Amino acid sequence: MNQVPYDRVKIARDSSRPTGVDYIKNIFKGFIELHGDRRFSDDPAIVGGLAVLNGIPATVIAIEKGHTAKERAARNFGAPGPEGYRKALRLMKQAEKFGRPIICFVDTSGANCGIGAEERGQGQAIAENLMEMTTLCVPIISILIGEGGSGGALALAVADRVWMLQNAVYSVISPEGCASILWKDSAKAETAAASLKLTAEDAKSFGVIEKIISENDIGTVDFYDRIRALLLEEIAELSVDPDLINKRYDRFRRIGVDAIKHQAEVL
Repeated sequence: MNQVPYDRVKIARDSSRPTGVDYIKNIFKGFIELHGDRRFSDDPAIVGGLAVLNGIPATVIAIEKGHTAKERAARNFGAPGPEGYRKALRLMKQAEKFGRPIICFVDTSGANCGIGAEERGQGQAIAENLMEMTTLCVPIISILIGEGGSGGALALAVADRVWMLQNAVYSVISPEGCASILWKDSAKAETAAASLKLTAEDAKSFGVIEKIISENDIGTVDFYDRIRALLLEEIAELSVDPDLINKRYDRFRRIGVDAIKHQAEVL
């Protein structure tokens, strides 16, 4: 069945879809959650800590939405504040200190846009993550498991490898937000979604991601085993790369280049 891009958005937002904590529980062992940004408070929208991936110590960070209405409210619907991003950066710097690979699971419609978050330096916290992640000396793999909204998602996705689930979406803004700005009508979200090029296939064509993960068996043991195997294979390759930082920099410099070349050839 053919899907319009907005259908993907609806699937990505489905409350029954596995969340970050589900991936941590089913892929890793011995997870120890660490809390707080050492400046203000702990942000429940971001879960992070230490875990073991088939004997390999790793730092795991996930944006968590929750499943039920109560869980989602407690997690601020997966919209992290500045303390969440600072906590994530603290854990990433700790991972670098001890030589642990970093694995991020991203699922957010965007960062918290409330007045309090802005007063506490939301923009600066996201910018610091973007800057610091470019120079971390350990492998970073980010997987978009649901929504990937704007800087709120990118703050955990400046990685050596970025993957997306088949029905995940990745965009500079939500379709509703885009429609409200362009047409002053959020009801035109479906039209906006088509223009935003937010599907996994779109992201792959622009070089934004490296891999699309099938969802045919999502939530099953085989599904999590498959992702674990992919992570192990990628970490083994990245861990012996002596030029990791420069290649990460070049990766982001190349985004869109191949698509532009292809477009020029067609024209």
